[in-house]
Amino acid sequence: MNGIRGIVFDCDGVLFESRKANLAYYNTVLSHFDEPPVKETDHANAHLCHTAASTHVLLHLLGEQRAPQALSIAAELDYRQFIPYMEPEPGMREALSALAGFYPLAVATNRGYSMPAILEHFDLSRYFSTVVTSRDVNHPKPAPDMLYEAAKRMQLSPHELLFVGDSELDQAAAKSAGMRFAIYRGDLQADLSLEHHGELVSLFVSA
Repeated sequence: MNGIRGIVFDCDGVLFESRKANLAYYNTVLSHFDEPPVKETDHANAHLCHTAASTHVLLHLLGEQRAPQALSIAAELDYRQFIPYMEPEPGMREALSALAGFYPLAVATNRGYSMPAILEHFDLSRYFSTVVTSRDVNHPKPAPDMLYEAAKRMQLSPHELLFVGDSELDQAAAKSAGMRFAIYRGDLQADLSLEHHGELVSLFVSA
């Protein structure tokens, strides 16, 4: 893809298969309110837990009155207890290692406090020059705020970046930011469709 000078990655569903970890996290919060857990078969709520920021998830699951307390409980949880449920996507580490030698790489995720611990646990921090989370912006995805922030920190224009995501929130954020979008293992409309991280290496390093 001509003109691409850097690559931005979503976390959940792109760098990791993390549905089990996310459900375990939110279900721990729900247990404080004696609410039933969100199950994987509850596709709508499970997808929300996988893609949206905690403020939106807990507001949806618990309502306006209980959401502030739920956010406080969530902030006190040590996310490291849920990291063992996370599975790195196949070929992800090898692709990051290859790409980082040629392009600045970033993460833009609706995660908050948990992202630094995840990168440290999987020894991935070395590959990313920039990490932007929901705590760094006023509005999480689907707003374009964190993509603008990533571009600013990378000292590149949004149109010089490729954003790799897997959800409609990622798609909408990229479109609003004027950033080219690669859909990872999905069927959303995008500038590029990827089934494996190695395809990025073939396109941007091996070409």
